[in-house]
Amino acid sequence: MVVVTLQRNKCIGCNYCVELAPNQFQMSKKDGKSVLLHSQDKKGFFTIKSNDEFIFEDCDKAAKACPVKIISVKSI
Repeated sequence: MVVVTLQRNKCIGCNYCVELAPNQFQMSKKDGKSVLLHSQDKKGFFTIKSNDEFIFEDCDKAAKACPVKIISVKSI
């Protein structure tokens, strides 16, 4: 299982996550910040849990490219 978490309120809208993992992230037209698709919000932490191991690599690249380090990816 892959767990991806985004601290959306700290997003600066650089768009790297969307470029590297377009199936998991998109940019909001309202505020220009990243949106983790199909995620659950818990106190500003948006999280998805997926059985699709194929998303790990793209999300991991997005997490490493994020200049403000607000994306975490774990395989459990």
